[in-house]
Amino acid sequence: MRALSGPSTEVIGLVLAAGRSRRFDGDKRRALLPDGRSLLGASIETACQAFAEVWIVLRPDDDAQDLGIPPGVGIVRSELADLGMGHSLAAGIQHLASSRARAVAILLGDMPWIAPASLRTLARAADPQRIVLPWYTGQRGHPVIFGRQFWPALELTRGDQGAKELIKANAALCDSIQLDDPAILRDVDTRADLSQFGADTERGS
Repeated sequence: MRALSGPSTEVIGLVLAAGRSRRFDGDKRRALLPDGRSLLGASIETACQAFAEVWIVLRPDDDAQDLGIPPGVGIVRSELADLGMGHSLAAGIQHLASSRARAVAILLGDMPWIAPASLRTLARAADPQRIVLPWYTGQRGHPVIFGRQFWPALELTRGDQGAKELIKANAALCDSIQLDDPAILRDVDTRADLSQFGADTERGS
């Protein structure tokens, strides 16, 4: 693994945030954390601490300024976002096709509690020919890092399954990284999740 103390310049962070939050009862991207930051804003801030280049996938009608997207974060519009996360992922990868990055980290816009150090650990393991999978207590979490060998296949993802089938089909090319970070499993689907995970983070668990 290569030394990496600051944000990675070889791995791009791609934040998927074009979903409709149907289980949340409202736009969860704007939901506030106990520290006053929005759920999406905090997720982006975490990504920016680990990756020098960060892009976010939004819906065509989203107002980036209203969502608080910070300067320097690139924006990709997914015209087919309502058809599932796979379409948003494909739109993001297509936009990055000309990049010289070794790999891309696929992050979710509703996971603000992942430690930046965990993301840096994953970035150190990135390889153009490999897929990096984070694990905590026997469960696979996020983000997954795809070497650029897999980008053409990611451009073809569709529906709600994202890249699950791609990972399954390339099990021999996956590297598992064990992390001491329960937040890699904590994505917010409901308001109860927001309250529970936020409280757990404040207690330091």
